[in-house]
Amino acid sequence: MRITLSNPLFVYCRRCIISSQKINEQIREREIRLIGSHGEQLGIMSSAEAMKIAEEEELDLVMVAPGAKPPVCKIIDYGKYRYELARKEKEAKKKQKTVEVKEIRMSPNIEANDLNTKMNAAKKFLAKGNKVKVTLRFRGREMAHIKETRHVLDDFAEALSDVAVIEKPSKQEGRAISMVLSEKKN
Repeated sequence: MRITLSNPLFVYCRRCIISSQKINEQIREREIRLIGSHGEQLGIMSSAEAMKIAEEEELDLVMVAPGAKPPVCKIIDYGKYRYELARKEKEAKKKQKTVEVKEIRMSPNIEANDLNTKMNAAKKFLAKGNKVKVTLRFRGREMAHIKETRHVLDDFAEALSDVAVIEKPSKQEGRAISMVLSEKKN
């Protein structure tokens, strides 16, 4: 099936899917390097000649390497080509690993038991491969004692030093101090 620009369905799809690839009549370069439908090199020729060859085979002329000198065009079934590209993109997304940032909030006057509970939660998050943002939040008059309570974050990081490393050191952001921990690489 040969796609033409006069086909209204194609024009609609071209706007939403295709923006960078030139096909068929869009290719206006004087000379192009042509690759046949079976992968053979057909040489350097004008785009009009390449268009005629593509029409004879009832396939599309697609520019696959516009940056090359001369640009490289291929005779292929464009619908099939788009499907293959979409499938490869989907496969690449499956193999990607997404890392979430989990947040643990504490107050400066946290008790030892509560701190241990928060540490256990952080260990679970780190074991799953997530990063942990530990936030120490200050309210009211607690803001006057920021320097005296910074040790809470340091103790937290030191207690988790066997499974975590500090990715971003503690930093004050408004009424809170936060740091980011990530899983320790072996």
